[in-house]
Amino acid sequence: MPRTSGRTSDSASCGTTASVRRRASRSPLVGKAGALPAADVATARKIVLDLLAIPGVSGEEKAVAERIVKWLRQAGCPGTAISFDSAHTKTPLKGTCGNLIVRLPGTLPGPRRLLMAHMDTVPVCRGAKPVVAGRVIKSADPKTGLGGDDRGGVAVVLATAVQILASQLPHPPLTLLFAIQEEVGLYGARFVKAADLGRPKLAFNFDGGAVEKITVGATGGYRMDIAIEGLPSHAGVAPEKGVSAIAIAALAIADLVKNGWHGLVEKDGKRGTSNVGVLHAGAATNVVAESATLRAEARGHDTAFRGRIVKAIEKAFADAAKQVRSADGKTGSVTIEGRLDYEAFRLDDDEPCVVAAREAVAAIGLTPRLDISNGGLDANWMAANGVPTVTLGCGQMDIHTTDEKLDIAAFENACRVALRLATGV
Repeated sequence: MPRTSGRTSDSASCGTTASVRRRASRSPLVGKAGALPAADVATARKIVLDLLAIPGVSGEEKAVAERIVKWLRQAGCPGTAISFDSAHTKTPLKGTCGNLIVRLPGTLPGPRRLLMAHMDTVPVCRGAKPVVAGRVIKSADPKTGLGGDDRGGVAVVLATAVQILASQLPHPPLTLLFAIQEEVGLYGARFVKAADLGRPKLAFNFDGGAVEKITVGATGGYRMDIAIEGLPSHAGVAPEKGVSAIAIAALAIADLVKNGWHGLVEKDGKRGTSNVGVLHAGAATNVVAESATLRAEARGHDTAFRGRIVKAIEKAFADAAKQVRSADGKTGSVTIEGRLDYEAFRLDDDEPCVVAAREAVAAIGLTPRLDISNGGLDANWMAANGVPTVTLGCGQMDIHTTDEKLDIAAFENACRVALRLATGV
């Protein structure tokens, strides 16, 4: 997998030289900049319980954003530092608000830093009733998820900002980004503009898992909408006059499985994944299905190999359409529309944000470990937009399920790390 500095895997270097990285890693903003008070974990708990109770599935983040603004204003954040962009006007969903962006001037010299998390949750979390149960927070309603993904991350970033503002802690220039619509396509990070963020040089995304896991790279994802048109006929009276769209789909999928292009794909030393995950077809058993729609995806850290997977999928469906014929030789047709969801990226180990994250994690007594994700992150698009970003967790467990929990100790450790990263200590 190509190694780049915050850029997509098939792009040129972003222009940050090794010497600049070394200077940044020696900067007092990455090293020691003064005594740091303990993170205010009591306030952080209040914030996370407050945010978890607010419904805010993808596209409906406005109430969450308004509560964040309320906390910030109460802590002394000037209204002029708070803004919303227009990202929601560019997304497939009709969103209720854009990304919430907070830009604070620094009281210490140094490059601007960014802390971010996404505000939206998946639908199973709607109606969550957060309660503390021993060492975790969970939903009191067993039918809902908690929404710790990613209200836990939002709370870490917000609690850090509230403490800095209320206690007037010294800090370099700071940007806070509370992104929209991550769960449905990373759209907030995709459409945010680096200029609106103040072009930060170090960026930290809080979104899932253990805080000591520092995610420095992630796979790229490509989605495909497949439409098959066959010919209807009566399945009992004259099935030979029809062309089954379901049969075409079945042959194509069988071909992908047989030839190793479905599921885990390993060819010529390369590795990726593919999946046909959705299929809608037919209306009755006595009608040869005239149409079918499918949704598929291909993922991979290697852009060129992922392209091979996409072409294999396209070929399998095109070939299948030629195989299914009516008695008079008619065939169906296949139309495929594909789009890049997010490109792969990999940060160098000496990227300033990676160095800072490792030092912050080690400073609170944990052992940092670098990780590569096989799923998409807001950091994918942040990197593509010229903002190299590492991702750290906040203690979220069993996300996207009704068993979801937030580990309180891990959440508090994330607050400690975030305070160090935001202040440069």
